[in-house]
Amino acid sequence: MSHYDLIIRGGRVLDPETKLDATADVAVKDGAIAAVGDIAGVADQVIDAAGLAVVPGFIDLHAHGQSLPADRMQAFDGVTTTLELEIGVMPVARWYDEQEAIGRTLNYGAAAGWVFARIATMTTQQTASSIAGMGEAMRDKRWIEEVATAAETAEIVERTRQGLDQGGLGIAFPNAYAPGTGIKELSELCSLAASQDVPTYTHIAYMSNVDPRSSVDAYTRLIGLAGSTGAHMHICHFNSTSLQDVGRCAELVRTAQAQGLKVTVEAYPYGTGSTVVGADFFADPAFCQRMGTGYDAIEMVAERHRLGSRDELLQRQQTDPGALVLIHFLDVAVNPRHRDLLDVSVLFPGGAIASDAMPWILSNGTDYTGEAWPLPDDAVSHPRSSATFVKFLREWVLDRQAVPLLDGLAKCTLI
Repeated sequence: MSHYDLIIRGGRVLDPETKLDATADVAVKDGAIAAVGDIAGVADQVIDAAGLAVVPGFIDLHAHGQSLPADRMQAFDGVTTTLELEIGVMPVARWYDEQEAIGRTLNYGAAAGWVFARIATMTTQQTASSIAGMGEAMRDKRWIEEVATAAETAEIVERTRQGLDQGGLGIAFPNAYAPGTGIKELSELCSLAASQDVPTYTHIAYMSNVDPRSSVDAYTRLIGLAGSTGAHMHICHFNSTSLQDVGRCAELVRTAQAQGLKVTVEAYPYGTGSTVVGADFFADPAFCQRMGTGYDAIEMVAERHRLGSRDELLQRQQTDPGALVLIHFLDVAVNPRHRDLLDVSVLFPGGAIASDAMPWILSNGTDYTGEAWPLPDDAVSHPRSSATFVKFLREWVLDRQAVPLLDGLAKCTLI
């Protein structure tokens, strides 16, 4: 009789790749699935899964927490692999060493962080490879606003190439945080990605409902880069960057895909985004017109305080640019049209579900990366940091039945 480390008995086993949906046992040995079916063997541990679903662990392409407490909260959301692909890290090898030393709970990985290559090349700042570190670096606007010189471009590309050589899972491209970047630099980096056969993970250059520099403008440019360089352009948080033009943006992506271009998307099931208060697009004098919101749509996470004016925003950007904020861009609870807009991105055929999970911070505004469990009472984050995948499955798959169960699971795993 076969002996296994673990047998999960009698659950509803669902596999999006093979389309299996049946009551079965699952046996695990040496960290791998050894058998699926009616298993007669014995095991060191047996789990009775009758009445439960047994599914692949969820793969989160877009998670900024990257810490032990963040891992623990995402584990409750079914996540087994958490990846920092939108902002990335640098140096990549050093980051992997740091994560190994921490002793992470989940599988982890990161892309080569182009924005950190830009900061290192164009400024004298030393910054951590994190969303807060990027925010702190916004005190020096040169890397945000200026076109790199030819020599600087060569250095940025070389730093990024080194990140790929060190195990970066593609190139992280948060273009909206450095909107002054020249198209020559972007095209060279996309060609590098194509030559290495890795994707780019892109926060599109502009977020706005109006031209010039609208979301539609940004998607058209991204699709042009895919076509002209052959790069796989993966679009992060399709919902929040498209704003209220998501219908038109979806048409552009569908057309690009139909022409064979490698353009893919992800979205999270919320109408509220999150970033750092120092983000350049907040400082645009036409912010309210371009985003379709007031300044009260920006909420300080640590304080649970909504901003009251442009003056308050600018003061916050000056004193603490790395502070995390929520940005309420859709009101899906009361506005049926806004819910329809969110559906376009969440249900986009072939699109992935990804959380854009944020770090957990304390009431004093500092990141919490400690080992206490449960988390400290004053630790807070965006709800997507712990509920993205179950929210999608509960609301869109089980309650509304807007997508079949196996297809919904594919959006969380296989895709």
